[in-house]
Amino acid sequence: MLEPRHGHEHMAGMSMDGMDMSSDMHTVFQNSKSTPLYSDSWTPNSTGAYAGTIIFLLVLGIIFRLLLAGKALAEERWLDIEMKRRYVVVQGKLPIAEQVSTDSLSKKMTLTENGIEEDVVVVQKKKTHLRPWRMSVDPLRAVLDTCIAGIGYLLMLAVMTMNIGYFIAVLGGTFLGSLLVGRFYSAEH
Repeated sequence: MLEPRHGHEHMAGMSMDGMDMSSDMHTVFQNSKSTPLYSDSWTPNSTGAYAGTIIFLLVLGIIFRLLLAGKALAEERWLDIEMKRRYVVVQGKLPIAEQVSTDSLSKKMTLTENGIEEDVVVVQKKKTHLRPWRMSVDPLRAVLDTCIAGIGYLLMLAVMTMNIGYFIAVLGGTFLGSLLVGRFYSAEH
C-alpha cells in the first residue's frame, strides 16, 4: 500500500473526494506483467499476453507517427491544390498585376540566374491570408486531427500506468515511427 506524502492518515480502498485510493495506484515505475491497460478486462494474465500488449503499444506509437506524417503530406497537397487555383478578374477591380505595380510595399528588382537577368517585382506580405473552408478538405482534416488526438491520449494513458514495459513500448513506437516517416513532417505541423 502506498502512503500519501502529505502526512494524512489513509486506509486502502477508502474514497477521497470520490476517487478510489486503492493500493494498485502507482507513483513510481513498476514492472508488473499484469498491469491493466485501458480497462480491467485488458489485464495481461501471462507473459505472452504482456508481450502482445507491448507489441500493440509499439504499433500504436508507429501509427501515431504515420498519421502525423500523413497529415503533413495532406496539408502540403491541399496547399498546392489551392495555389494552383485560377483567379478570375472581376470587372471594376484591378487585376493582380496592376495591384502589385501600384502597391506601396512592392519593389522592382532584378533577378539574375546563370547570367540571365529578369526584372521582377517583390511584394511584401501585408496580412495573413485565411484559407477558406472547403468541403473537400476540412472534414478530412478534422477526422485526421481527431484520430491523432485520440491515439495520442491512448499512448499517454499507457504511460500513466507507470509500467516500465508500456513506457518503453510507447517510446519504441515513437522511435520506429519517426525513423520510418519522420522526414515527412516537422514541428510546424
